[in-house]
Amino acid sequence: MSKSSWRYHIKDDSTIIEEVGVVIKTLTDDLEGDQHQRFIINLNCDQTILIVHNIDLVDRIPLHEGDLVEVCGVYEYNDRGGLIHWTHRDPVGNHKPGWIKHAGKLYH
Repeated sequence: MSKSSWRYHIKDDSTIIEEVGVVIKTLTDDLEGDQHQRFIINLNCDQTILIVHNIDLVDRIPLHEGDLVEVCGVYEYNDRGGLIHWTHRDPVGNHKPGWIKHAGKLYH
């Protein structure tokens, strides 16, 4: 296990993390409750992670497989490598604002 992937094997939810990765798969939107754009990135440490981006609060990101993205949000553990969500401002202020940077544009 590489030094940078150790944290994704620890069941420590609600940690704010910043990562850079390449989009390896775009998924269908999650339309239950708040709508979320979903995609998987491969991190520099050969770890994959699901990104769940609320498109009710922030614009959809025009992503394609192979695109480079920078992500800041809340990490949640699962047995598939975890996910990052809260990649936007929190309307009620309970979470530190997250963001995604793609092609020079900041989505927050």
